[in-house]
Amino acid sequence: MRLGTIAFAVLVVAACGDNEEGDDRQGGDTTIDDRTREAFTHPAPNLDGEQRQTFQLGRGPFNFIWAPPQLGRLFNNSSCLGCHGGNGRGKSSVTRGQEVGSEALVRVSLSDGDPSTPGGNIEVPGFGEQLQDHTTGGLPEVFLELTWAETATYYGDGTEQAMRLPQIKIQLPNVNDPLPAWMFSYRQAPPLHGLGLLEAIPDETLAELEDPDDADGDGISGRRNVVWDSIAKTMATGRFGHKANVAHLVDQAAAAFVNDMGLTNKVFPEEDGMRDVNDDQLDQVTFMVSTIAVPAAAPRDSDALRGRSLFTQFQCASCHIPTLETGDHRIPQLANQTIHPYTDMLLHDVGDLLTDARPDHLATGTEWRTPPLWGIGVTQVVQPGTTYLHDGRARTLEEAILWHGGEAEAAQQAFRNAKKTDRDALIRFLESL
Repeated sequence: MRLGTIAFAVLVVAACGDNEEGDDRQGGDTTIDDRTREAFTHPAPNLDGEQRQTFQLGRGPFNFIWAPPQLGRLFNNSSCLGCHGGNGRGKSSVTRGQEVGSEALVRVSLSDGDPSTPGGNIEVPGFGEQLQDHTTGGLPEVFLELTWAETATYYGDGTEQAMRLPQIKIQLPNVNDPLPAWMFSYRQAPPLHGLGLLEAIPDETLAELEDPDDADGDGISGRRNVVWDSIAKTMATGRFGHKANVAHLVDQAAAAFVNDMGLTNKVFPEEDGMRDVNDDQLDQVTFMVSTIAVPAAAPRDSDALRGRSLFTQFQCASCHIPTLETGDHRIPQLANQTIHPYTDMLLHDVGDLLTDARPDHLATGTEWRTPPLWGIGVTQVVQPGTTYLHDGRARTLEEAILWHGGEAEAAQQAFRNAKKTDRDALIRFLESL
C-alpha cells in the first residue's frame, strides 16, 4: 500500500504523545523530527562527529552531476540525485534527446541461456540487464517513450476510481530493426531513507517470517529472494530493489553507478582494474545511503487511530509488518533498534494486474518485495509529482491499493467494499507514517 495524497501540514513535528507504544519513532534512534521537503536528507541523529563527516562526504558523489570522461557513453541519468530527488522516490518518467536523463528505467533479460552469476538473470548480449536510453555521443542503446492508458474501477458503493497503466515503447536506434523477444520490466527508483536499518534485520528474522507454502492457511505465503552476493561471492538473502534482487547496500550503490551512469567501481571495475568512482567515494556513498534518518510519524487524530485498527483488520499488516528489530551491523548505531518500517522484506505474489512477466532470481513476474511504508506520508512533499508502485502507475494511495491482487486480494477487497469513512480513515493513518 502506498500513499498518494498528502493531508498533513508540511511542518517539522515534535515527538508525538498520541501515538501508541512509541511507534512515532519509526527509525528507532535514527528518527528525525522533520516532515518537510527535507525529511529524507538528514543523517541519523545518533551518528558521531566523524560519521557525520563521512555522511557529508558521501553526498558529494551522490549529488554530483557526472560528465565525460567519467560518465559512461551510455547511461540513464547523470547523477544519483537525478533519480532520487530529495533522496526520495523517483518520478515515473523517461526523457529523450538532450535531456539530462530519465528518472525511470527498463530492466531486460532472456528466458533461456546461462546466467552471468549463480542463480541470476540471463543477460542480453550487448545490452546486459538494463537498457541505457541516453548517451554522451552517438546513439543510445534504445529510445524510450512512455504513455498512459486510462481506465477505471469501482468501489463497492459504486464510486468510480480512475486508474492508469504505463505503456512503454522501446525502439532500437535503427528503426527498421524489430525488437527482439526480450523480457522487460519498467521501474521507477525507490526512496532511500532507513535502508541501513533494513540491512541490519537478521536473516533469522526474515526466515521466521517466511511461509512459502502458506502453512498457517491465512492466504499469505511470503518468501525470501536468494541472490548472488558479489562481495562475499556466495548466495545471500535479497533485501533491496523492487524484487529484493540485491543483498547489500554496497552492491546496490555499485550497481547503480555502473548501470545507471556507466561509472565503474571496485565492485564492477574495468577489465584492467581501473574505475571511475574511487574506493573511498563508493564507501562514503554506501555509508551515506545506509544512515539517512527516518522521519517521525505525524500525530494521529481519532480517524488516523481508527485507520490503524483497520490496517490490521483488513490484513494489510500481514505483509506490511509494523515492527521489527535490527541485529548486529557494521555501523553500531543501526544495531539493536526497534523500528517500524511496515514491511516483512519478503516476496509476495500480488496478482496478474501487477505482473511484469519477468523473473528476477527466485522472484516470479507476479512477485514483488513488500515495500516499507515508513515515511510514505511525506513522499509527495519531498518529491512533488512522484507516484507509487514499482512503475509509478498509482497516483494516489487508493489506486495503489486497488491494483493489489494475489495474496493481497483479501486486503484489497476489504478496502474496496468498506464504507467511505473507513476508507478515508485508513488513508489518514497511512498519511501519518
